[in-house]
Amino acid sequence: MSLLLRVDVDVRTELPPGIDESFVERVLQAAAAAEQVSGEVSVSLVSDEEIHELNRTYRGVDRPTDVLSFALQEGEPFPETEAEAGPLWGDVVVSVPTALRQADAYGHSVQRELAFLLVHGFLHLLGYDHAETADEREMFGRQEAVLAELGLTREAL
Repeated sequence: MSLLLRVDVDVRTELPPGIDESFVERVLQAAAAAEQVSGEVSVSLVSDEEIHELNRTYRGVDRPTDVLSFALQEGEPFPETEAEAGPLWGDVVVSVPTALRQADAYGHSVQRELAFLLVHGFLHLLGYDHAETADEREMFGRQEAVLAELGLTREAL
């Protein structure tokens, strides 16, 4: 797979075995290939406390969450970056402790849960949403297709 996306990963919490920066990059490269986009994205893997503060500050929700996305492409593209590496899509922030709890609750691997959250956050950067049933169906279908490409389906685990 050719590299479509420049992925900057900032690890701010302890990671479980099998999860590292190359895992994050592989997941997001698969998502970019599926969506036929290139550009740049920043990913932060954080604690519950850090995502709780971000959730409170930017969404007014006083609790931790699993993933937050901060899109930079809500208007016109940044012309100076388009020629270099493509658009700056934005930031995806994932709470690793929440992902660990959710993987356990859903009965699947931490790899699948983190991949799901990374793809979910990335699709939000591209403008996908799940507020309406039809939009949710489309977004979750795209997520599952990327996870299947990576061999991280529910059936495979």
